Amino acid sequence: MTTVSAALREAASALEGASDTARLDAELLMAEALGMSRSEMLLTGRDRGVPPEFARLLDRRKQHEPVAYILGRQEFYGREFLVNPQVLIPRGDSETLVDAALRNSPPAARILDLGTGSGALLLTLLAELPKASGTGIDASLGAVSVAAANAARLGVADRAHILHADWNAEGWSENLDRFDLIIANPPYVETGAELAPSVRQFEPASALFAGADGLDDYRSLIPQLSNMLTPNGIILLEIGYAQADQVSQIAGLSGYSAELFRDLAHRPRALLLR
Repeated sequence: MTTVSAALREAASALEGASDTARLDAELLMAEALGMSRSEMLLTGRDRGVPPEFARLLDRRKQHEPVAYILGRQEFYGREFLVNPQVLIPRGDSETLVDAALRNSPPAARILDLGTGSGALLLTLLAELPKASGTGIDASLGAVSVAAANAARLGVADRAHILHADWNAEGWSENLDRFDLIIANPPYVETGAELAPSVRQFEPASALFAGADGLDDYRSLIPQLSNMLTPNGIILLEIGYAQADQVSQIAGLSGYSAELFRDLAHRPRALLLR
């Protein structure tokens, strides 16, 4: 009988060409196959037999499918979010926006999340701010469904309105209120950029790419937002690490000043506009 411990060693080796986190991926997939948490598996499961399901999960990862899509979930800011290929996988880098929002928003903030995807940004803020309320919009009906499911799962559905809308469509914001915080992680990847196969082949292109220089959505979005803010409202935008100056210039054309926030790797990650 092949034990879990032996299978993990073999799987980590097999995944080296498909993942920078081969051992972790193997452990997460094995835990899923065993129906237990990763920590429980590492403590008590090493000498167990390997479930047949593990080979199927491993094969999917060998084809570069992201672990989050295989498992159907991803952790973000200490909470678990449902994900599928209709939504971008939440990244730890985006937690920078949550930290900045919590430091700069009133407890009862009215929040608008543009391109909400899984709802990770909006729903995390609602969970952290029990008096806050918010609206998340997305141009993808699939994403709207995922975000609504996550709102219910996290117990904030009564304070979260998830809407289908496209900020490039005329009149999309006509029925929206004014907000204390507008937050967005818009597409910002250059169309011709080289991406890992797990990203390019599996994550939604509409949530990634924004023209030849990656700035199309900032140019479209930023000029539209002033009429949607309360008098002291702010805008928080995720940016690519090399885009701070360019997005700040775009914001300046609409009369905003920009404050930069860096992620845990000290890379430029978010701009706060006032």
